[in-house]
Amino acid sequence: MKRTLIHNAKIINEGACKQGSLVMENGRIAEILTDGRPLSAPCDETIDATGCYLLPGVIDDHVHFRDPGLTHKADILSESRAAAAGGVTSIMDMPNTNPPTVTLEALEQKQALLAEKCVVNYSCYFGATNDNYDLFPQLDKTRVCGIKLFMGSSTGNMLVDRMDSLRRIFGGTDMLIAAHCEDQEIIRRNTEKYKAQFLEGAQVPVNKHPYIRTVQACYASSKLAVQLATEAGARLHVMHISTAKELPLFSDAPLDEHKKITAEACVAHLLFEVKDYKALAACIKCNPAIKRQTDRDALRQAVNTPRIDVIATDHAPHLLTEKTGGALRAASGMPMVQFSLVSMLQLVDEGIFTLETVVEKMCHNPALLFRIEGRGYIREGYHADLVLIRPHSRWQLTQDKILSKCGWSPLEGRSFDWQVEKTFANGHLVYDLRTGVDDTYRGEELRFHA
Repeated sequence: MKRTLIHNAKIINEGACKQGSLVMENGRIAEILTDGRPLSAPCDETIDATGCYLLPGVIDDHVHFRDPGLTHKADILSESRAAAAGGVTSIMDMPNTNPPTVTLEALEQKQALLAEKCVVNYSCYFGATNDNYDLFPQLDKTRVCGIKLFMGSSTGNMLVDRMDSLRRIFGGTDMLIAAHCEDQEIIRRNTEKYKAQFLEGAQVPVNKHPYIRTVQACYASSKLAVQLATEAGARLHVMHISTAKELPLFSDAPLDEHKKITAEACVAHLLFEVKDYKALAACIKCNPAIKRQTDRDALRQAVNTPRIDVIATDHAPHLLTEKTGGALRAASGMPMVQFSLVSMLQLVDEGIFTLETVVEKMCHNPALLFRIEGRGYIREGYHADLVLIRPHSRWQLTQDKILSKCGWSPLEGRSFDWQVEKTFANGHLVYDLRTGVDDTYRGEELRFHA
């Protein structure tokens, strides 16, 4: 039984930074050697981590790996490789694929694909529709991370727009309901307004996107979701909060098993603001839209409180050829999973977050919120999902470094001062800066406390 020692790292865990070492054995964390604790037995391998930080692996609760059916732009293998290279050791995949994951058969197919192709640990959501809520009791709560509810972003047949269906969904399960909240009627009216302002056939400029998918569209839908969840006593997780106006809808109580209504901020909304459309155009077009600097700054401030519970990516690759056509036709979404951690660490260097806060919101809290068994923390007996990062190691993001199948990033050309050196999933080295991703490894299925 191989024992691997990660020696002399700065270990960031549960709000503290301690110099120490760690032993991995049989896929688990066997020993944490801090505060002068000695090694109990010799190790077969030693990794010198001097000058590096050791973090729990990132858990990204919000990715679109496009598999099955949309694999011309991404697939589970390509995007999980990108995740591993970014220090992400667990992902939760979204149901808006082809076919969508809205039947038990499609769910079984998605779970089989993830087991076959995913380099990191995985789970997937079951998608709600107007009429499939009777299937919820048949879902295995230990295997399905939650119910994904599109309340205002039409994706195939997955827009839930009937009030009776919404009430049945919120009242029909004790599973976590992860909601995309934008009011479709407000968006429709704004779309018609901007169509009328431009000559027939002319593109509505992409910088009008936040004036179509407005602050009010987000707020109205999020407010309704919170109201319905409160009435039903449901577990609600509102994804990709993008506005300052939505933040008071959420509690600033610390995350624990009693907090039923929670909020997620995505990396793109923490990085970009409307001025960035000038340089990046549709490359930063996403739903909900990138909004004003005041919204971005309010989100950053909320991350430093319990009001925002987790940071995720909404990793959503498209081909660059699909990112054309202005505000109405360009595909919405961007690939972010490979560079999410280093992007947040840059904000640490800017004094916006602390390293401990980044670990809390990207590692600890997703595990706590989704009730994941044995992950998200550096604790003895937990799965050895770990990432070794080196500060003061400047590099530039060039196209050759991008592992997502779509081959581009809105961050291309940026320089970073942090570098992911090694990523371990279940004690296995899935990524090494020098040798790349181990394509032969397959992650484990996440398990949840029911």
